[in-house]
Amino acid sequence: MIVVLKRGASEATIQKIARRVEELGLKAHVIVGTERTVIAAVGDKRNGEQEALESCEDVEKVVPILAPYKVASLEAKPEPTIIRVLDFVAGGGNVGIMAGPCSVESEEQILESARRVKAAGATALRGGAFKPRTSPYSFQGMKEEGLKLLAAAREETGLAVVTEVMAPDQVEMVAKYADILQIGARNMQNYNLLQAVGETRKAVLLKRGAAATMEEFLLAAEYILDMGNSQVMLCERGIRTFETHTRFTLPLASVAYLHQKTHLPVIIDPSHGTGYASLVPPMCAAAVAAGADGLIVEVHPDPPNAMSDGAQSLTPEAFAAAMATTRKVAEALGRTLH
Repeated sequence: MIVVLKRGASEATIQKIARRVEELGLKAHVIVGTERTVIAAVGDKRNGEQEALESCEDVEKVVPILAPYKVASLEAKPEPTIIRVLDFVAGGGNVGIMAGPCSVESEEQILESARRVKAAGATALRGGAFKPRTSPYSFQGMKEEGLKLLAAAREETGLAVVTEVMAPDQVEMVAKYADILQIGARNMQNYNLLQAVGETRKAVLLKRGAAATMEEFLLAAEYILDMGNSQVMLCERGIRTFETHTRFTLPLASVAYLHQKTHLPVIIDPSHGTGYASLVPPMCAAAVAAGADGLIVEVHPDPPNAMSDGAQSLTPEAFAAAMATTRKVAEALGRTLH
């Protein structure tokens, strides 16, 4: 249920109604809007909760939420959520740009990558310190040493750091170094991990599972939101289909659909979505034209010798050219690349 408070409700009033929600056995999520504050009352409804809340003096009305994902739905928050991390901004007409190599390989590699993607307009540096690989014999990442190198790159360039966390027991360590915690496609339904990152209050980039439905995707986001972390971005990185001309199938219709269902920013990953560097630049422009709130792009200073995903990684020069084109698309639509 959505508990809509009367205009001008004070902080004391908000907390009083939130306590009443909790007394009724529901979880209270306070959502502050530009015009008024609402409280999402989430949980197993019994009998009489709606009537009990409607009888409160400071409540204007109580509206049932029909979507199974309660806090993520537009019913709960019709205004778009804007994620701000250092200079990175996504949502509300802002297009946040995350770029960098698939894996952190060395100090020289990650620092050069950071300098080059920042020069081209990125405001967040992506880079994997922990790498989930299909084969156990593939490069698994530099782990904490890689996290330290990402932090050093942030210190030099000011870029926000986005990196993947793979298990609940890694969350505390990764959060110490990273600004945005990435949940990979393989872990989209790792509910213990989702709850763990939900407790951090760090921004979260949640990738869609390769075979996940939109409802499953949004319910995964709900796990994070339900823990009190409102800083969630949804990342469409392509799904597995019968088609083989690309690594995955990148459905840009996801952007428009998600904007009709949720207030959360939608990020597109054209690198994993296509698997081929030559297809990434046009998909960057197309994603922004479709309304994406951000991009996450793999960029490597030497793609042929990358330790992972070299085939889909842009050179710094190609990334700069792609951003120049994408910026024109954004400006034509009255939006801003960050």
